[in-house]
Amino acid sequence: LQVDLWQPSSTSYIAEGTVTDLRVPHNTSQLLLPSLQQANIPYTILISDLQKAIEKQSGWRPQRNRRSLLEYNYEVYHSLDEIQSWMYHLNETHSDLIHMFSVGKSYEGRPLFVLKLGKRSQPYKKAVWIDCGIHAREWIGPAFCQWFVKEALQTYQTDPAMRKMLTQLYFYIMPVFNVDGYHFSWTYDRFWRKTRSKNSRFWCHGVDANRNWKVKWCDEGASLHPCDDTYCGPFPESEPEVKAVAHFLRRHRKQIKAYLSFHAYAQMLLYPYSYKYATIPNFSCVESAAYNAVKALQSAYGIRYRYGPASSTLYVSSGSSMDWAYKNGIPYAFAFELRDTGHFGFLLPETLIKPTCTETMLAVKNITLHLLKKCH
Repeated sequence: LQVDLWQPSSTSYIAEGTVTDLRVPHNTSQLLLPSLQQANIPYTILISDLQKAIEKQSGWRPQRNRRSLLEYNYEVYHSLDEIQSWMYHLNETHSDLIHMFSVGKSYEGRPLFVLKLGKRSQPYKKAVWIDCGIHAREWIGPAFCQWFVKEALQTYQTDPAMRKMLTQLYFYIMPVFNVDGYHFSWTYDRFWRKTRSKNSRFWCHGVDANRNWKVKWCDEGASLHPCDDTYCGPFPESEPEVKAVAHFLRRHRKQIKAYLSFHAYAQMLLYPYSYKYATIPNFSCVESAAYNAVKALQSAYGIRYRYGPASSTLYVSSGSSMDWAYKNGIPYAFAFELRDTGHFGFLLPETLIKPTCTETMLAVKNITLHLLKKCH
């Protein structure tokens, strides 16, 4: 039976007692459900008609061509073209706080844009790196990156905390890391996860951009098979997107003090290590930052996030960007798994963009202010 695993991302993580979310073609479900019953495996149908759910997401309505950017709607999902036009626009209209640049090109030749956000107040400032959309189908990620920039620009004058953040730090924000995959998830396959690089020996496309980093590469929790969702690639940094970002982070490793990556879904705040069960040297600092961030997040709508080391909180995975960032001298490295816990999965409705981003914003501000306080 061909199924698409949503959670966890690989069969190697499935053991007795594991809750597993999977997507099956309609004709397969007629075979699968009786066999689950026979095996005494309890199941729940979360989304009975996925195609309908996809069509309901207005991302698929052609008439959504946006009016002017001044009325840019942060409560809908945006295509890659829309996000890039939005970045160009901000670069022109907010040059006092925003500088847009590219760190390289994707496999299909698209620019990898990053926004540098912050007041040019002093020559040297510490920085925070934020990326979204490493996995193409996790649309809430890019939506949050855009929300973060909007909030920064809108509240800079009125909110002392935001003013402090933008005065004392730079933020490097990459709204769509996996540009080719994201575009593909809008045009061909809503549930595409990987990059779009071609494989010489197989027909399968793409590499898991969060298994392609040079840290315990292709060990536990990553696959050597090009057709798998967690394929680690032919070698570390084989993906131009990963290589470009790694190169940028290496060049700025002295400046960048925090690395934040946004994924979906699971409602978790994770920190290193992902590839092994071990305690990081600055555990108490990072753990207290995570605890406070999760508390701040919960204060908005009562949404509880689990937090902890990725390996024991989620599962062991090697070659992740978070572990790589930490191993390369960035002391605060976090991965957020945003809403929800499976009811909507990757199809988080647009009505939930605002509450999700609002609560996540509180967590990110909390981590950033923690960073400025210096943890002892």
